[in-house]
Amino acid sequence: MANNNNSKQMKQYGLSAFLPLIIFLGIYLGAGILFAALGYGGDSFKQISRVAALVVGLLVCLLMGGKERSLEHRMDAYCQGMANADTMIMIVIFLLAGGFSGVASAMGGVESTANLGLSLVPHQFVFVGIFIISAFVATAMGTSMGTISAIGPIAVAVAEAANANMGVAIAAVLGGAMFGDNLSMISDTTIAATRGAGCNMRDKFKMNGLIALISAIITCVLLTFVGSGNAQISGTFEYDIVKVIPYLFILVFALTGVNVFFLLLAGIAVAGVVGLVTGSLTIVGISQGMVSGMAGMYEICIVTLMMRGMSGIVRDLGGIDWMVSKMVSKVHTRKGAEYMISAMVSLFDLALGNNTIAIILAAPLVRDMAAEHNIAPKRVASLLDIFACVVQGLIPHGGQILLCITLTELSPFTIMGHGYYMFILAIVTIITIQFGLMRTKEEKQGIKLYDENNEPIAALCK
Repeated sequence: MANNNNSKQMKQYGLSAFLPLIIFLGIYLGAGILFAALGYGGDSFKQISRVAALVVGLLVCLLMGGKERSLEHRMDAYCQGMANADTMIMIVIFLLAGGFSGVASAMGGVESTANLGLSLVPHQFVFVGIFIISAFVATAMGTSMGTISAIGPIAVAVAEAANANMGVAIAAVLGGAMFGDNLSMISDTTIAATRGAGCNMRDKFKMNGLIALISAIITCVLLTFVGSGNAQISGTFEYDIVKVIPYLFILVFALTGVNVFFLLLAGIAVAGVVGLVTGSLTIVGISQGMVSGMAGMYEICIVTLMMRGMSGIVRDLGGIDWMVSKMVSKVHTRKGAEYMISAMVSLFDLALGNNTIAIILAAPLVRDMAAEHNIAPKRVASLLDIFACVVQGLIPHGGQILLCITLTELSPFTIMGHGYYMFILAIVTIITIQFGLMRTKEEKQGIKLYDENNEPIAALCK
C-alpha cells in the first residue's frame, strides 16, 4: 500500500494535484451546459453521467505522479482513498436507508403521510401547509426529490384551481423538501456530513435543527402573506394512519441516539410488518421494495467510492496539504474558518449540482481547519449540510429545480426567486457565524475537541 510519509518526500504538485477533479468537473458541467444549449432541458445533465466523467478522472489519476510514483503506488493511493472506514460505513448506511425508503414507499407510506398532512391544513394557510407537509415528508423519507415528486403535483393542482401564484406554490414544496433533506436522519446529506465531520446524527440534528426551525418559522410567516390569495385545498385525501408509523418510528428513535444500523434495519422490519398487516405487501413485495430502494442508492455509492478514491490521489500528490496550507494562511479566526467551510461546500455544490457529493468532497478538506480553530464537529457537519442544501435548492442545474420545472413549466429563475426558505436559511446561518452564535460549552471553555491527528475526540464532542 502507498505510504503517506514516503509520498510527502516525493514531488508535491500543489494546485495541479486537483487536475483529475478539475477534468471531472469540466466534462460533467461542460456536457450539461452544452446539452442545455442544444435544448435538452431537464435532461441536460443526465446525458453524460457523473460516473462516466469520474472514469475519465480515474484515468487522469493513474497518469499523474511522475516517475517517482509507480502505477502500483497510484492504484494503492486511489484504493486507500476509497477504503477508509468512514466511506464504508457511509455506503452501508446509504444502502440501508434506500432499503427502508423502498419498503415504506411500496406499502403506501408516502401517500398516507402526505394525505394526512393535507387533510389537516387550514384553507387560509394553504401554502404554509404545503411547506410544512413537504418538510415532514422529506424529514421522514430522507429525500427531497421523492418529496417534490409526491407533493409537487398537489401544489400545482391547488395553484391552478385557485388561480394562485404557481411559482410560490412549487417553491413552498421545494423549501419544505430541502428543510427535510437537511435534517432527516436517513438523508444522504446528513449521513455524509456527520461521517465526514466525525459526529453523531443526534448531535448534528440538535445543532442544525434550531437554525432550520427558526428559518422555517420565518418562511411560514412570509408564505402566509405571499402568493396564496384565495387558494384552497379541495378533494378527498385518504390515508391510513398505520402506514405513517414507520416514518414516525425512524424520527422518534433516531432522536434517542439508537445506532443508525440497528435503526434502519428495525425501520425496514417495521415497514414490512405494517405492509403485511395492512395487506399492501407480501413477503415477496417487501423483498422487491427493499432491493428497489437499495438500487436507487447504487449510483451515489459508486460516485462516493470513486470520489473518495480521487481524493486519495489528490492527497498523495500533495493537493490536500497545499489546499489546507492556503486556507489556513488566509483564515485567522474561527469566524473566518466557518465562512471558509461554508464557501467551500457551496462552491462544490454549485459546480457539481449534487449536495451529497459536495459534502463528501469538502468534509476531508475542512477537517484540519476545523481542528485548528477547535470548531465542534457537529457545527462543521451543520455548516456543510446547510450550505450544500441552500445552494442545491437554488441552482438551475440541480435535480430539485429541474424537477420543479418539469412539473410547472416555469423558468428556473422564477422558482429560484420564490425560494424563500433557502434564502432565509442562509441568512440565519450567516448571522450565527458573524456573531459567534451556536458555540458549544466545550468550545466556550477552550477544551480541545480534536486529538493530535485532528480526529474528533468522541467523548468530548457532544
